[in-house]
Amino acid sequence: MQRYVLTLILLTLLAFLPSGLRAEEAMTKIEPLTIATGGDATMFTVEIADTEATRERGLMFRQRLPENHGMLFDFGQPQPVSMWMKNTYIPLDMLFIRSDGTIAYIAENTVPKSLDTIGITEPVRAVLELPGGTAKQKDIRAGDIVYHRLFNNAEEQGAPSP
Repeated sequence: MQRYVLTLILLTLLAFLPSGLRAEEAMTKIEPLTIATGGDATMFTVEIADTEATRERGLMFRQRLPENHGMLFDFGQPQPVSMWMKNTYIPLDMLFIRSDGTIAYIAENTVPKSLDTIGITEPVRAVLELPGGTAKQKDIRAGDIVYHRLFNNAEEQGAPSP
């Protein structure tokens, strides 16, 4: 029954997507993620970019990104990571996250359509892109913890594991 409902929801969503999207892009995984800050925690709904194609496309060509939504780029294993804003029309906060879920670095309010590289030489497992200004608004800082299945800590926070 649950599989039937999920299939129905996916088909409904596909009906509203522009016809130019590839099937791979339409089948984006969406999962919960929580960031614990000094005295608070915020839950986000994130799209998972865990293939070369989804990581390359990222949030390009999007006109908006709703509050408490984002994209989590999974690089599979810790590595130095560089990002850019080519064809990205909205400012983003980029959170570079270590394998244990701690935030190593935050690039705030990145410049739309810029070809400048934004990165970190410290190996990280993932990058979380959020709407520009979110880190400041939610008081998210380097050292805060991101809870998600990628970091094997989702159950610690009580976040559901997909």
